[in-house]
Amino acid sequence: MSNEKTEGVVIRLADFSESSKVITWFTRDFGKTAALAKGAKRLKSSFEAAIDLLATCRIVFIRKSSGGLDILTEAQLVNRFRPYPGSLSNLYVGYYIAELLDALTEEYDPHPELYDAACEVLRHLQEHDDFQKSLIKFELTILEEIGQLPQFEYCAGCSRELGPSESYLYDAGNGGLYCQDCEQQRHGNVRVSRGTITILQKLSDENTLLSQRLNLSLQQQREIRQLLSTTMSHILGRRPKMAPYLQL
Repeated sequence: MSNEKTEGVVIRLADFSESSKVITWFTRDFGKTAALAKGAKRLKSSFEAAIDLLATCRIVFIRKSSGGLDILTEAQLVNRFRPYPGSLSNLYVGYYIAELLDALTEEYDPHPELYDAACEVLRHLQEHDDFQKSLIKFELTILEEIGQLPQFEYCAGCSRELGPSESYLYDAGNGGLYCQDCEQQRHGNVRVSRGTITILQKLSDENTLLSQRLNLSLQQQREIRQLLSTTMSHILGRRPKMAPYLQL
């Protein structure tokens, strides 16, 4: 057993006993980890101020080598998630982010860039009443980190460049778009306009300033939401629980 220190975001809470909780964190240095917080449900618990869904904390835990639960020993609150005042949608998006981090990451598989992306989108949800671009950028980041980012430049059928077209057929099963020649023999889930694909390529870029300058039409937002929701559902084998709350 060893003491570990890191920073993490609470992505799931579960009761363990009358006085304790199991907290699932997505941490910068260790990826996802579940730790038992003994006495966390007591009124004067030392964890009371820190244990809240989507709260960011500096934590110390004892890592168990036998495969059992880690033991949380310290949790110092860095930021408590509070969505933009009056925006219920931002709260739902926060829950959706927690759901993706929990479902799409593995224990002790660190992704520092994904951790930074999660903190960035949660910060945006607290400071702004819009969420579409920041959420899309986060979703593209998590897909890239787990090796499931769709291919937006080459045909998923013949591997050649897509070529000019007003729209493309997207197939979540093959993780990409079809060119005009291939789409006749394929079955896709979503049809996406060329302009929307250009937006997705730019949002996939690491240049945050560039992505902030992009303006998305309502139609482009709807197409991207449908594409990403279809992709997440395919990877998970089910529709994300919070997906219905993200509809435009």
